[in-house]
Amino acid sequence: MTKVLRRITVLSAAFVIVLIVLRGQLAQAQDGNKLQIGFSIEDMKGERWQTDLNCFEVRAKQLGVQVISRDGGGDADRQFQQVQDMIKAGIKVLVLMPRDTTKASRMVDAAKSANVKVISYDRLVQYSDVDLYVSFDRLEIGKMQAEYLVKRAPRGNYVLIAGSPRDEGAKTQHDAQMNVLQPYIARGDIKVIADAYTKDWLPSEAYLFMLKAIDSAQGKIAAVLASNDGLAGGAIQALREHNLAGKVLVSGQDADLAAVICIAQGTQTMTVYKPIVNEAVTAAEEAVRLAKGEKTHADGTMSNGKMKVPTILLKPVVVTKDNIMTTVVKDGFQTLKSINQALSADQQIK
Repeated sequence: MTKVLRRITVLSAAFVIVLIVLRGQLAQAQDGNKLQIGFSIEDMKGERWQTDLNCFEVRAKQLGVQVISRDGGGDADRQFQQVQDMIKAGIKVLVLMPRDTTKASRMVDAAKSANVKVISYDRLVQYSDVDLYVSFDRLEIGKMQAEYLVKRAPRGNYVLIAGSPRDEGAKTQHDAQMNVLQPYIARGDIKVIADAYTKDWLPSEAYLFMLKAIDSAQGKIAAVLASNDGLAGGAIQALREHNLAGKVLVSGQDADLAAVICIAQGTQTMTVYKPIVNEAVTAAEEAVRLAKGEKTHADGTMSNGKMKVPTILLKPVVVTKDNIMTTVVKDGFQTLKSINQALSADQQIK
């Protein structure tokens, strides 16, 4: 009797193991049948792009889609190889945040030759057959930055620190800034004493550029039009070393934690907050539509030099010391705790 019971127990255990194996194989089969979307980001360094990827993956998972993501590590050739690998892995749509918007066309070409749809994310790939562009209005961002500063400093010396010369969006943003400044320059009210694009959007380059500008102007600077928060941070460090931080207006973009803290401290004047959760979620939803052969929700077009690309442009928001609570904190983009722990008692945001 005991032997019979043991045999039944062994058989029951074996049956359970078989069920577990079968369930695992079924789950793998189901995962294998999921639509696959590739998300290629040129460099995950910094807080911005990790947030984009996290939000994208969460929404894609909700829609039943598998995401294959890769970090180019700041290397255009590496990013190209990663895109080729994702195409071989069977992705249906490539969401591409390129390092060099002009040279990135080779990645789009590789995708299109394999019948893979392409969404250009945040930066528009030039001279290529992109299916959709999802971003924020760079013209509006540049305009917001310049208008905010000239209202507070309609006269004086200005320094312009633009983004990467390889990023077409950086040029668009710079042109928008200059359009606002031009009437003031023509009247002689504003003088641009230093103006340059910055290699790879590097804060260290902005720091060195700002040091030279301070020396050439003997410290007489009214405002710094920095195109994003990283560049603003580099400029502020140079200003701080010359006891000018807080005395010179400084713009930014991205609402990075360090920038929001600087705004609360008074060393940065403003930033442009792009609700990137909306951008990432929109890109994920549109990627699924493309993968299923459905029409996208583009509400306009933008030329990339080869074609008018269907485009979705989201609305940016100006962030200042007065509205930190009602913008980035309210949206959960930054937390009040993380901001206040870096501030002195008299600087606390409430």
